[in-house]
Amino acid sequence: MDRIWLSQYPAGVPADIDASQYASLIDLLEESFAKFRDRKAFICMDKAITYRELDEASRALGAYLQGQGLKKGARVALMMPNVLQYPVSTVAVLRAGYAVVNVNPLYTPHELEHQLKDAGAEAIIVLENFAQTVQQAIGKTAVRHVIVGSMGDLLGFKGVIVNFVVRHIKKMVPSLSIPGAVRFNDALAAGRGMTLAKPNLAPDDVAFLQYTGGTTGVSKGATLLHRNILANMLQNDAWLQPALKKPPVVDQLFIVCALPLYHIFALTACFMLAMRAGGVNLLIPNPRDVPGTIKELMKHQINCFPAVNTLYNALLNAPGFDKVDFSKLKVSIGGGMAVQKAVAEKWLTVTGCPLLEGYGLSETSPTLTCNPADRDKFTGTIGLPMPSTYISIRDDEGREVPLGEAGEICARGPQVMPGYWNRPDETANVMTADGFFRTGDIGVMSPDGYTKIVDRKKDMILVSGFNVYPNEVEEVIASHPGVLECAVIGVKDRKSGEAVKAFVVRKDPSLTPEDVIKFARTELTSYKVPRQIEFRDSLPKTNVGKILRRELREKSKTAA
Repeated sequence: MDRIWLSQYPAGVPADIDASQYASLIDLLEESFAKFRDRKAFICMDKAITYRELDEASRALGAYLQGQGLKKGARVALMMPNVLQYPVSTVAVLRAGYAVVNVNPLYTPHELEHQLKDAGAEAIIVLENFAQTVQQAIGKTAVRHVIVGSMGDLLGFKGVIVNFVVRHIKKMVPSLSIPGAVRFNDALAAGRGMTLAKPNLAPDDVAFLQYTGGTTGVSKGATLLHRNILANMLQNDAWLQPALKKPPVVDQLFIVCALPLYHIFALTACFMLAMRAGGVNLLIPNPRDVPGTIKELMKHQINCFPAVNTLYNALLNAPGFDKVDFSKLKVSIGGGMAVQKAVAEKWLTVTGCPLLEGYGLSETSPTLTCNPADRDKFTGTIGLPMPSTYISIRDDEGREVPLGEAGEICARGPQVMPGYWNRPDETANVMTADGFFRTGDIGVMSPDGYTKIVDRKKDMILVSGFNVYPNEVEEVIASHPGVLECAVIGVKDRKSGEAVKAFVVRKDPSLTPEDVIKFARTELTSYKVPRQIEFRDSLPKTNVGKILRRELREKSKTAA
């Protein structure tokens, strides 16, 4: 295949990357621990941990996990917001020879149980604020080891105050009773007296299970190998160099990590990118607290800011954001959802830094394409394929379409997963005979290699960068005794890009929209809960009885 896009690459960006320089992520991490020992690695709530401290704490926690009898390749779930325990736990799990299962801490017991069972997770590390969910979910899972952290664990003396406020003033920690659960700091202390046995890891060992609905409904684990994450980290690193090398020179790359670390975008674009460069991540535990986020940003000179369109928009419209020091901001990357032109233009005006739109999926570690880092104009496209990445626009029969014509975006590259965890049938559905991953998104490639997304083949809804799968929401709503049948679609929303709308045929004539929404909240994370409920006498269906979501979407557009 002729890579027509290579002629558009900025000077110095290679056509290909070589991930074989590392056998595993452990090699990269340990190289950085040796090179950058006294540098800060992560900052959270004004407390910093150095590469040395991250090395020592992760070694101790990894040794503790090995001491519990977990075998190489065991799956360990992490269920926390952006706190210092997250990077310590991630590195510990990897160094012990296990696979990280990233979990959204806002999941309901119903959602958590499915993920833990599907992954076959044997251990979970959770922040106490969310541990009651674990308590309700683990009974039917293989989880036998629970480590419970608290907000203040790694904050020194300040942590005592933080824990008191979180537990007793803000009352953010529900009562908890998990027999055999161990406190995070106790596990660390125990591990410091143990020896970490370095596992013999290979590029094809599993590093992460990232749960996603993929191109169909049920949530499944994208199996990401050590070589997948290494490749995408090196691709991102090479891609951003034209911007990072621009003056002024910075002593240490400073990345704002407002994206949740359980999301693949943050994992690669913040965590791993910083580890490679000896950079520091500013962890924002709650980016929805926009004034609090701005207060944190005011304390630092930031260089790199990956985020989703909704956060950029919220910051731009918040008082005080224009007072942040942007003099050393070199890179802003928008992903997870479409970047809006108005937001990109305002971001450039306020910060002086262009907003680069990229594109990827959990299945691709995630980055497939991005706009060049030396451009300052918003293109309205998802940019060019990354080094070592092939993008092919294909029709329903798998044939490549001519440039300028719409088709499914298909991708091949070292960052693409080998398949879904224990789901060969689902893997077969998304992989072509010649090894391309079918993204489910419809795009058009221009003669210069830039791709524009024009539609989504799949029914997935994108709420503030998070995937919502209609099948999952429909299953919950349909279980309400007053509901006969239902269908779920995404509708445009000014704040979140899209919002969930449910069409419901009532069994109980007295059922109200509030009843449906209240019921959905008991089983679903807030962003999956329908914002709109429309009652119908019937739903459009095919001859075989399949509900036509597309027709509902078209009618909703017409009504709007």
